[in-house]
Amino acid sequence: MNRATLDELQMHGQDIPWLLQHWATHKPGHPALVWEPPEGTSRQWTYGELLDTTRGLAAGLRDRGLGVGDKVLIHAENSPEMLVAWLACATLGAVAVTTNTRSVVAEIAYFAAHAGCVAAIADARYADAVAQAAPALEWIAVIPGSDGDPADAATPGGVPGRIPYAALAGDPGSWTPRPIEPMLPFGIMFTSGTTSRPKAVVHTHANAVWASRIGPRNIDLGTDDRYLIYLPLFHVNAQSWSFFSILGVGATAVLMPKWSSSRFWNVVSAHGITHISLMPFCIGTVAGPDRPATSTLRIGVFGLIMEVLDSMLGIAVYAAYGMTETVIHATNGKPAEHLPERSMGHVTPGYEFAVVDQETRALCAEGETGELWLRGTRGIQLFLEYYDNEEANAKAFDGDWFKTGDMVVLGTGGNLFYRERDKDLLKVGGENVSAREVEDVVTTVPGVTQVAVVGKHHDFLNQVVVAFVVTAPGTDEVAFEEQIIGACREQLADFKVPRAVYAVEAFPLGTLDKVLKNKLREMADERPPV
Repeated sequence: MNRATLDELQMHGQDIPWLLQHWATHKPGHPALVWEPPEGTSRQWTYGELLDTTRGLAAGLRDRGLGVGDKVLIHAENSPEMLVAWLACATLGAVAVTTNTRSVVAEIAYFAAHAGCVAAIADARYADAVAQAAPALEWIAVIPGSDGDPADAATPGGVPGRIPYAALAGDPGSWTPRPIEPMLPFGIMFTSGTTSRPKAVVHTHANAVWASRIGPRNIDLGTDDRYLIYLPLFHVNAQSWSFFSILGVGATAVLMPKWSSSRFWNVVSAHGITHISLMPFCIGTVAGPDRPATSTLRIGVFGLIMEVLDSMLGIAVYAAYGMTETVIHATNGKPAEHLPERSMGHVTPGYEFAVVDQETRALCAEGETGELWLRGTRGIQLFLEYYDNEEANAKAFDGDWFKTGDMVVLGTGGNLFYRERDKDLLKVGGENVSAREVEDVVTTVPGVTQVAVVGKHHDFLNQVVVAFVVTAPGTDEVAFEEQIIGACREQLADFKVPRAVYAVEAFPLGTLDKVLKNKLREMADERPPV
């Protein structure tokens, strides 16, 4: 039997529009989406209303000439418009390229060009940046802005190539569903690795269906539960871990523009929130003095089993490990399973795992640290590919094994324990930062002879970016630091910009003159906080 045909058979007759139609048929009046804005009143869409709204926008995109496979840049903060645009592209068969709104013009230009975007949907505050970055786009649909957005951007009439978001709406009754193609790409997210440029991770409709099946089971999400989404919709946690899990059981998504410590418990109480994705920066609020005596909140999805968090937060903390490339949680663990402290849990059924010695490529024995490799079908359990990047695809895969870059230990009972990530990939407040990408920018500054970028410990963000440089003799260090940081601000998102630049006479070196970044990290942590 043909393997490709068998793979597609596993998702036969299922895609994202099918999921929406399924719940609009069986639970048309059940809340699908609740929008909780920072000001004003909440808004709600039932599954029936969400299907009609999504089909109307898909019809509008079709009427503007978009079709299957066309790439649409979506550069927007969390909002109903952003979510519906993302779903409408999937309904049409187009590919939504969702990008980080903290990106600068140079990064947006790379995203749009690399993916081959033909049109864009953007918040008013970012419309000018998108237009500057991608002047060849056929049009930019502008989502109305908040009070802080430029008035002329929020009302784009008369600006060549710009149209109001509302003008995209078409007649949902005119929509004719296309044939279901589970392996058709529906989305691209850019993720930083150890290479100099972010890689374009392609997800298929089958990936979304897989997440909708596995996600709810991993976190005990039921049809009457409510998941609060505050993480950005341009990341995999909000898209797959949260929304597709919700769509898998016909639950309710409560959407906030972003995390808000001051509003969190009010939103939880007002909407009966049961599930959240638990990030380190929100733990203080969840455990804080404003926590009500009783609450509907019962589950937080975190990276590790930590009993101390359960008692501190008053909720059950579920372990879940994954990355953009794994689509959904590739490992999971529940408090009821009584797994060891700080375990990542067991590998999720549907994935296979191996812990591999990076030098010998042999399987590691219990207790030995090695790289976590995962195996699944590309386009179902694993992402389809890095778009237009054969070099990255070749490096990421060994046969049909995906090399995660994460170092783990295999413990007793098949439990996995996280050890570290390749240190050229920094984690800044939940955002991935490629040290190589920052280094490439710093080297463009005249006077830099060598540069090494590392992460410095930060109490709130976990890490921040700092740069060590070897400079030409006689360099003014203060002016030089300002020049380096200025160059990075022009070309990189703010979370990638070094918080400090440290001039040194030479880097600590190991065998074969390899720069010892572990020593540089120690040196950075010895410096004053930044």
